[in-house]
Amino acid sequence: MAKLGRELAAKGVDVISLSLGETDFFTPDFVKKAAKDAIDGNFSYYTPVAGYPELRKAIAAKLKRENDLDYTFDQVVVSTGAKQSLANAIMVLVNPGDEVIIPTPYWVSYSELVKLAEGESVFIDTSIESDFKITPKELEAAITPKTKVFMFSSPNNPTGSVYSQEELAALVKVFEKYPNIYIISDEIYEHINFLNKHISIAQFPSVKDRVIIINGLSKAYAMTGWRIGYSVSNKEIADACDKLQSQITSG
Repeated sequence: MAKLGRELAAKGVDVISLSLGETDFFTPDFVKKAAKDAIDGNFSYYTPVAGYPELRKAIAAKLKRENDLDYTFDQVVVSTGAKQSLANAIMVLVNPGDEVIIPTPYWVSYSELVKLAEGESVFIDTSIESDFKITPKELEAAITPKTKVFMFSSPNNPTGSVYSQEELAALVKVFEKYPNIYIISDEIYEHINFLNKHISIAQFPSVKDRVIIINGLSKAYAMTGWRIGYSVSNKEIADACDKLQSQITSG
């Protein structure tokens, strides 16, 4: 759809695109200046696969400052965009036949990445009447012995729904019964939130070790074309993502 929209726009058609989550403002000047300074400083060699330690430490500091989450820098893996971080997480967690629960509507790549991992997507349908949110009862009904991952997004892409702390706590109570289920939490729209302060499901201690946060700079800082994303998880998963990424991209 994004490709078609660009083609029509190039022909002079007035297109309102609802495909890509593109910002309508430019990358801030201080970011552009820092990039230019880095080029002049000859930052042009291979980076560590998981990202420069200074950047990973800055992300860990952000998580503490903005989300009250304690992570060490070696639990952060920087990637070429949140989509790669998401792909890494799914590939290291999902084995053939494993089930991944995905509430609908959902970002198109979720189910496609599950297919690439030879997993099975299990969908929970939502509606406008429920503000496109799932209930604990619906979540538990979708869980089977094959469930490996719950794919979560708040603020949600594409609906924009934001789960409250009370709603998150209710879902967490379900996950406390199933200690073998991981939660991939797509938080790329963290700062596109006009309701309340962002709450990460990783802020609940009972499930934090099973949460893989997916985030990046694209949406909040108008840096969609820069391709900078990251995942944050327990050390074992972070190490696995690092190893996988090393076979896909060099630094």
